[in-house]
Amino acid sequence: MITVTPIDTPGLGDRTYLAHDGKVALVVDPQRDYDRVLAVAKDAGVQITHVFETHIHNDYVTGGLALAQEVGAAYHVNADDPVDFERVGVRDGDVIEVGDAMRVRVVHTPGHTHTHVSFALYDGEKPLSVFTGGSLLFGSTGRPDLLGPDHTDTLVRAQWRSAHRLAEELPDETEVFPTHGFGSFCSATQSEAVSSTIGQEKQANPALTQDEEEYVEQLLAGLEEYPAYYAQMGPANSAGPDAPDLSEPTLADPAELRRRIDAGEWVVDLRTGEAFAAGHLMGSVNFGIEGQFITYLGWIMPYDATVTLLGETAEQVAEAQRDMARIGLKKPASMATGKPDEWAGGEPLGSYEVATFKDLKYALESGDEDLVVLDVRRGAEFDAAHIEGAVNVPIHAILAHIDDVPRKRLWVHCAGGYRASVVASILDSRGYDVVSVNDSFDESAKTVGLPIVA
Repeated sequence: MITVTPIDTPGLGDRTYLAHDGKVALVVDPQRDYDRVLAVAKDAGVQITHVFETHIHNDYVTGGLALAQEVGAAYHVNADDPVDFERVGVRDGDVIEVGDAMRVRVVHTPGHTHTHVSFALYDGEKPLSVFTGGSLLFGSTGRPDLLGPDHTDTLVRAQWRSAHRLAEELPDETEVFPTHGFGSFCSATQSEAVSSTIGQEKQANPALTQDEEEYVEQLLAGLEEYPAYYAQMGPANSAGPDAPDLSEPTLADPAELRRRIDAGEWVVDLRTGEAFAAGHLMGSVNFGIEGQFITYLGWIMPYDATVTLLGETAEQVAEAQRDMARIGLKKPASMATGKPDEWAGGEPLGSYEVATFKDLKYALESGDEDLVVLDVRRGAEFDAAHIEGAVNVPIHAILAHIDDVPRKRLWVHCAGGYRASVVASILDSRGYDVVSVNDSFDESAKTVGLPIVA
């Protein structure tokens, strides 16, 4: 019996897969912290003999090469990908035997990239599943614009054809195992589904229910910005990433923390937005580990920045460090755990107000002329509906446009509170007067009587 185990990376919205027959295993699209894969293989009592990459990834640094080298597995990458390391090159139609029963057929599925491949898994002659990477996703497809505008039209049409090829060549009961689509910006749209089959995708996926022109028009119209760090991923993956350094950073005392902040380094507090607002080391910024921590840290912060992590526990810091390694950021220069008064070493703590949309309504009705509503959602969200008079500076653009932000009392909001907490902390570290709105825009802002423009 062949078993497929997904290994989720929620912070990046991706999945890695380990498939085995009880003796040997193959791995598809491993994240850089492949110790998680080794743990799954150990628990199953199987040996990893083959590692497969569907494409040169744009949203994370792969662990494929380092994993294959550590366990002595064959590393399968498209033979047409220009890489700087030795691999077993594969092309469309190749069949790789894994153990006694598993057979993997390579299917060229361009669209997310030109050289993207999917891997159809067979039990002998029977097709069981297909690992689709950034091709056919749950209710969507991978986005076709990450290689730049000169490639987008070619790739989006190739994506439609690739989806149809998979649907035509594989039985309806074939399970679909995509790498993207669980929050990754590599997906054209997001899905709430946790599983699917070729047959289900034929009924619901726009790539399979719409004609080519309708699909192309709708998909391109819905594409939004993607994280700036994506530009670093392709070169890193083509070069052949090594194993990550997850050893604990050195401990920093209050004097070192102050020195790092004064030197312009990033000192990142991993606690919740509410805890940070209540009291924090002045000059630090807040990227709560419980949200989309790495997506927004990697998007906003300069890629080569020096980072110190502040957490309530060492486990919290270790989780953040692991996330940083996944996108190739430098190992944290130092860390501190405990409480902000311990980090401050006697210095006064910073703080600011956390509020709701109902509080904002009252503040607006008070006639405060110094009040400015700062909406940090993406442009498409703002255009769909926003508070009348609000200023829109998307979270990922805050550093580039920080000098344009009014020096008034800023009520910062997003869709749910996480992005607002990040931006409020950045503005606070630069001396702005902020209130962080920790509330649901759809559930509260539209129902408490705020003036909404739609």
